[in-house]
Amino acid sequence: MSTVVETVTELVTPILEEQNFELVEVEFLKEGKNWFLRVFIDKEGGIDIEECAFVSEHLSEKLDSIDPDPIPQAYFLEVSSPGAERPLKKEADYQRALGEYIHVSLYQPLDGEKQYEGFLQSYDDAELVLKIRIKTREKEITVDRKNIAKARLAIQF
Repeated sequence: MSTVVETVTELVTPILEEQNFELVEVEFLKEGKNWFLRVFIDKEGGIDIEECAFVSEHLSEKLDSIDPDPIPQAYFLEVSSPGAERPLKKEADYQRALGEYIHVSLYQPLDGEKQYEGFLQSYDDAELVLKIRIKTREKEITVDRKNIAKARLAIQF
């Protein structure tokens, strides 16, 4: 259903740009019997519920005005903040996350592990360097970016 994601991205971008909001991600997926269209937005200092409602209302109006309907099945529209564990997808996300505590899930194990949490030390197009803690010692690991299934900010406990 990538065409739905592309269509929604195209429709929501001008609404967000007008408000100086950032599009974090658009998802269209089926959970159980229901379809969900999720639009994650953010801005400097965080997004609030009224701003999410504003975007939801304007996006809904745009979607309703298109004929034929770009999403013919019934679905739930959710516009929200990405939350404290915001995904890292774009270069700007990684740039903002430098020095921050992040979680990385890998396609293939690295040193026997497929998940790591640590402080993002550096990154480039090919790899990123995490400072992780193993019991009482710290160690830097280098992760091939092609091996990253998902990356997000994490909350350190």
